[in-house]
Formats: sequence, structure tokens, C-alpha cells
Amino acid sequence: MTKRPSQPTYFEAQQWASFCLKTAQLPTDAARFLLLGLTKFDQTQLLVRYQEQVPATTWTAFQVAIDRVVAGEPAQYVLGTAPFYGLELSVNPAVLIPRVETEELVDWILTDLATTTTANVLDIGTGSGAIALALKQNQPTWSVSASDISTAALTVAQQNAAALKLSVTFMQSDLFATLPATKYDVIVSNPPYIATSETTVMDASVRDYEPQTALFAAHDGLAIYERLAATVADHLSPNGRLYLEFGYHQGPAVQQLFEQALPQAEVTLRQDMAGHDRMLRVINTKKD
Repeated sequence: MTKRPSQPTYFEAQQWASFCLKTAQLPTDAARFLLLGLTKFDQTQLLVRYQEQVPATTWTAFQVAIDRVVAGEPAQYVLGTAPFYGLELSVNPAVLIPRVETEELVDWILTDLATTTTANVLDIGTGSGAIALALKQNQPTWSVSASDISTAALTVAQQNAAALKLSVTFMQSDLFATLPATKYDVIVSNPPYIATSETTVMDASVRDYEPQTALFAAHDGLAIYERLAATVADHLSPNGRLYLEFGYHQGPAVQQLFEQALPQAEVTLRQDMAGHDRMLRVINTKKD
């Protein structure tokens, strides 16, 4: 690691950190992310202070944080927070770090239902609560529930809801196993979808630090989609919608699953900003 400046300015601190990360072949944007998080500055506040000296306590904390990231730990876990759709969420190794691709899933739902003022919504496998909380924040009149199989994840999600003052109902359940017999207008899920055979090509920080139960699924990563395809129709209201995220190469298989299981439904694939099939919408056209 390069020589550490003793009393750096904010600019020098960020440059040192960027060099450390680059040397470790890691994304250099973690330097600014951590500096902003530790100082509670926004981008403009940091910029206008670039030539000011970093307080000693902040500089010490920043060095420790960079060392942890260089050692492989995700910057979001080091800081304890992650941004998602305009929210700042607490995260720890009990939950996945929210991804920008999942923001696109939230945006699809909000765009589709922009004029819908009343909706009963369920987020399955909520993790940090990211999807449920983003939907509630943007559609406060919706009734939003969220479930997860992990009690540790639900603790994080509940803490995030309390911090953001958003009213979301959280429930522990393996998919629909212990949920009430409710019909939902919207069900959304970003479930585990990585095949265990993909472990060797995964980013090491994801593989080593993020929760395995939220990453991997059997049947080449399709197991949860198979279970949802077999059960979701009983939980959707007439014209209810299911929205899913999946791996960039799983689109055709997931689409086929739902077209076979729900032949009367309208099934639509959607690409992410990178041009990969990444999301699926199922509209229940079967009437009760």
C-alpha cells in the first residue's frame, strides 16, 4: 500500500484511497463513497472542502475503512449503509447489498401503477427491505407487506422501516408457507438465483461476505422461480401482477416456467439498462 499522508486534505485522502484501491484492482469509487459516508457530506460539501485538512478521527476511521475494503470486504458493509432508490438503508452481512438493477425493477412497478392509489403489495425475500420501503416511500397510500425466511434479515428491514418512518408489515415465511390467505395486487421478488456452479466466477467480496441463503438456489438457480410459478396464482388478485428479478442469462427459462404454469397469464420480459433480460412481469388474467 502506498505511503499514508500524515495530515491530509480531503483531496489527498481521497487520492490516497483511490490509489490503494486501484493497486488492489478494486473499484476506486469506494474511496468517495466511504469518505462521504464517514463525513456525512454530500458531493458539493466534499468538493468545497477538498483543500481542508481531514480531522484526525475521521482520517483514522477512513484508513481503517479502506484497509477493510482492500482486504475484500464490501464498502457498504464497512460503512453499514447502502443507497437504494433515493433511500439510505442500513445493511450488514445478514442481508444482500441492494443493487442498481433492482432499482430498475422498482421503477417498472411504479411506472406501471403510477395512477394506482390503492394496492395491496407483497415483497417476498425482502432482505434489507429495499423494494418494499422504496415502493412505500413513493406510493404512501399502498398497503405494503414484506416477508423473508431469515429472522436476521427481517430485523434489519424493520430497523430500516423505523428509521425511515415507513409503515410496512414484516412477516417471517418461506415464500407463502406461513403468510395469511390474502390476495395481492402486486407481488414482487428478487429471490436467490445463482447456481452453485457459478461460485468460481463470482466476485470474491460477494461470495465471501454476502449471505449464502440469499444468493444461491438449486436447479441451476431456478428453484425459487419453480416454486413461485406453482403457487403464485392462488395469491394474486384478478389482474394482479407478479414482478421478478433474475440472472442475466435466465430470462428464457424463467419466462417458460411462468408461461407453462399460468397459460392464461400475460408474461413479459424486460431488459435492464445494460441490455440484459433481467426482469419479468406476470399479469394474472384469470378471474376468480
